[in-house]
Amino acid sequence: MSPYRYAVFQPPAGGRHRLARWVVSFVLGAVFAFLSGAVQSGDLPDTVDRVEPSIVAVGTYQATRSPRAEYKGTGFVVGNGRLVVTNHHVIPEDLDSERRERLVVVSGQGRDTEVHSGEVVARSVDHDLALLEIDGSSLPALPLGSSDAVRVGEEVAFTGYPIGMILGLYPATHRATVSARTPMVIPARHSDELDERRIRALRNDPPMVFQLDATAYPGNSGSPLFRMDSGEVVGVINQVFVQGGREAAIGQPSGITYAIPADRIRPLLARYRDQ
Repeated sequence: MSPYRYAVFQPPAGGRHRLARWVVSFVLGAVFAFLSGAVQSGDLPDTVDRVEPSIVAVGTYQATRSPRAEYKGTGFVVGNGRLVVTNHHVIPEDLDSERRERLVVVSGQGRDTEVHSGEVVARSVDHDLALLEIDGSSLPALPLGSSDAVRVGEEVAFTGYPIGMILGLYPATHRATVSARTPMVIPARHSDELDERRIRALRNDPPMVFQLDATAYPGNSGSPLFRMDSGEVVGVINQVFVQGGREAAIGQPSGITYAIPADRIRPLLARYRDQ
């Protein structure tokens, strides 16, 4: 007799039909789960079609300057269609009022664009967010999702203007994986990288942000991070990990990007409504 014993499953009498039904249900469930994942991934092109009309460029405009428009980053439309979210660091600290320089938001694509005057109506320096109100007609707005529901390992996407206007006013979409939730302040490698703002942030309890396995560029600042199936915004791209200067961010990107959770936008909207 063989020294090994084998356990053979024997369904109870009268249970063969129940077993068959269970096997069929299991197989159909596995197929459905697989197809659901494929559909979610396949939804991205349709989602991008809905997202792109809400993507805008944020910059300054001066009629006597060449070029007249200077683009600082990306933004996206929310709320009533006349509110734009972007990064606080995208907004210039000073405008040349004597030469009539003004803050603007540019909607549309390619040569079919419209310039809107913009005004900062709410901001959060700590979370690197700014809310702008623009003139003109309302634009398509993106829905805000719950960033608290975002899980590590989840696949998302972001749309914006990488490398500013070098590639023109044509929004580009990148896939990303949420790698971690991490403090907003990146530790300095040596004292030369410490400034007053970083020291202040390290002393306080820095807000948590999403670390993404994705490549973003300086022009992507302010891009919406959204779910691929619904287009709900769950974050705002605000910085990339750079092992050098601005040139290194373009020529040798690290592939590590950070995004502010979208739940930080809601207090700005509430502040605007209370004005």
